[in-house]
Amino acid sequence: MGSDGLSSVRRALDVLRILGQGPMGVQDVAQALGKEKSQISRTLKVLAEEGFIERDPRSLRYHVGRQLLALAASAGEDRLQREAPPVLRELVHQVGEPAYLTVLSGHSVVTVLTERTSRGLQAHEWIGRSSPLNCTSAGRALMFHLPDQEVAALLATEGGEPLPGTDAAPRDVPSVLERLRTERSRGHAVAVEEMEPGLIAVAAPVHDHRGDVIAAVNVSAPVFRLPPEAVPRTVDAVAAAAHRLSARLNGAEPSGA
Repeated sequence: MGSDGLSSVRRALDVLRILGQGPMGVQDVAQALGKEKSQISRTLKVLAEEGFIERDPRSLRYHVGRQLLALAASAGEDRLQREAPPVLRELVHQVGEPAYLTVLSGHSVVTVLTERTSRGLQAHEWIGRSSPLNCTSAGRALMFHLPDQEVAALLATEGGEPLPGTDAAPRDVPSVLERLRTERSRGHAVAVEEMEPGLIAVAAPVHDHRGDVIAAVNVSAPVFRLPPEAVPRTVDAVAAAAHRLSARLNGAEPSGA
């Protein structure tokens, strides 16, 4: 590639970095980069044609487009899958129970990674399992960053039917919102026999660089193996694991640490 081509590539990358800070018009981008408006206009046009940026028809300002967001999401998911296993293995070693990585998928929580123990009796688990949001610790942890209206939309049921779970679970939207307010302040969620009798689970959210929740780390066990006096220790271990995974994803902790 010639020097002109390399300059164009660098200019396009600079434009994307600037727009990552928020929507801007052509003149704003040109001033921020110290470039001629005509050069920036051509770069913006090419990036828009390829779907990497989009232009608001009313404000005429450009913002990051779906193509770039899709690439970022794909890279984030790949890094999440790469960084999580050692964190989950350490968590299993600490608590002696299976550990899971879950993500929000539609109106459910889905397990994407699991680390097992050698114990014979374990909570049901398998990769790809879909579980309710309201009555699972991971489901509620995944909604920590969402405003109440988005939570209500995720939990909406046909005909106002009760949400799934046992009598111990919050089974309507106001009850879930009340539980979330308490759990957000604590930074973790605990579900005691809410999804099914005899099962307890603890979860904490994993955050991206913007502070949004992108996954949850959780531990599940039969209640007789995780009695009330053992819950605080498990909560601390799960919260620390989620914090460490967030740090690894955001570059605050080396991958090999």
